This record gives sequence, C-alpha cells and structure tokens, in this order.
Amino acid sequence: MYKIRFGPSGNSESFYADGNKSTEQAAKWLADKGLDAFEYSFGRGTKMSDEKAYKIREKMSEYDVAVSAHAPYYINFANPSDEMIEKSFMYVLNSAEKVKKMGGNRVVFHPASMGKETDRKAVVKRTYDNILRLTEKIYQSGYDDIIFCPETMGKINQIGDFNEVAEFCTIDKIYIPTVDFGHQNARTLGGLKTEEDFEQIIKCFIDAIGIERTRLMHIHFSKIEYSKGGEVKHLTFDTDDFKYGPDFEPLAKVIKKYQMTPRVICESAGTQAEDSLAMKQIYEAT
Repeated sequence: MYKIRFGPSGNSESFYADGNKSTEQAAKWLADKGLDAFEYSFGRGTKMSDEKAYKIREKMSEYDVAVSAHAPYYINFANPSDEMIEKSFMYVLNSAEKVKKMGGNRVVFHPASMGKETDRKAVVKRTYDNILRLTEKIYQSGYDDIIFCPETMGKINQIGDFNEVAEFCTIDKIYIPTVDFGHQNARTLGGLKTEEDFEQIIKCFIDAIGIERTRLMHIHFSKIEYSKGGEVKHLTFDTDDFKYGPDFEPLAKVIKKYQMTPRVICESAGTQAEDSLAMKQIYEAT
C-alpha cells in the first residue's frame, strides 16, 4: 500500500548541529521528527562503499525511511558525443546499483541541457532517443525493478519542462516524473500561484501516463530565487524575500484532490528537514 512520504534531500544543518555525522544516523533522526523519506545525492559522482550502503539500508529499513538517489548532475542525454552519452548511461546505472544496495528503489536524473544549440525540438528528440537507449540498458542490467524519475528543470535552456518530462515518461513503465515545482516556478518566472496552476501540471501527466503512475510521482519542492534565465539558487521557507515561491498549500490541495501518494522531497538550502516537516503539517491540515 503506497502512502505519501515527506523528507529531505541530504542532511539539514540542524542534523549536524545535533552531533550527527553519518547518513545512517539520519534514519532515527528523521523518524523522530515524523519524516519518512530521504534522498541521497550522488551529484558529484557515485562513490560509496558497499559497507556504507548496507549500513544505510539497515537503518533506513529499521525506521521505515524510504530512500531515493539523485544521479550525478553531469548527465546530459542531448550531448551530441556518443562517448558522453555512454557516460550518462553509466551514471544512471551506477546510481541504480547504489540505491538498491541502500534499500531504495528510485533514481532521479536530469534529462539534458541545450548547451549552445538553438533547435529545441531537435534536442528534445535526441534526448528522447537516448533515454530510449537507456531503457534497454536498464533492462539488460536487471534494474527494471527500480523507478527512474526524469526531473523537471529550472533553467530555461535546460531540457525538462513538464511537457517534455511527460513525453520521456511515456517511453516505459519504469519511468515516473520528478516534478520539481520550485524549478517549474523558476522557469516560468513565478508562474505557480493558484491551485489551478499546479493542477494543470498534474493533468498533463495524467493525460500522458495515466492516473495511477501520476499518483506515485516523485516531487521536489523548495522556494527558488530566479532571474530571466530561470533558476538562480535554492532558498528556505522562512526567507525574507517573499516574492519568490512557490507556496506548498495549493499543491497540497491538488495532491488530496487526486488522491496522490507521492514522495515529497525538500531541497531547501540548509533547512530541508524542517521545511519537509512544515509541508507535512500543511498537507495534514489541508
């Protein structure tokens, strides 16, 4: 039985202030706060010993904290170099190997970037074709029991608006979206304000992949500063600059309306656990 889960990407500053040092210690720390999800970032590479992964697995399982992994940021399935595409395949597959050892079953990845190219349609097509190739490698490697989650991106020159991610998720059932609502708000320069703004995104995915897979979507949420090019930096929920959103309340209403059971990961800058708990409380009060 699926349920909605809330948790941070990485460890909050308060985790370390409380005297903790290692990720396996995060399991009890999060559970004590009422949180039950954790995303491990392999942003700079997938170096992790099996011993470390199994320690994380043991503790996260003990405290019922669901683990996901974020694949390295270097991934770009629009790169014209086949050598670089092969590296992107490797980053995703290595992340799948590590998350399985940690007891998790979701891998988040960035689809692609435009670089200096100008024909977005052609770049999206190349990205799609390479994710199609990735799919074959996932099955060949025996990782089709993992859910792979292409992410909506925050900069306008990145491939990954919600329509593009929806298209990528039609490739195979192993894909469900990571919808980063902070990214979407940034790339639309503050376009997420009302319940209807959030609902149109959910409807897009329902149309593309059906209600059941959409209900299971992976969600990233944080307030993000943006400029004319989109995302600038992640903020916290208690930021003094209230012009940057989005707010979680409208999304909480949509989640309940469609009886969704997503995994909601907070990427706030340093207060990700605290802001995860704030979102859980907003959801429960909705």
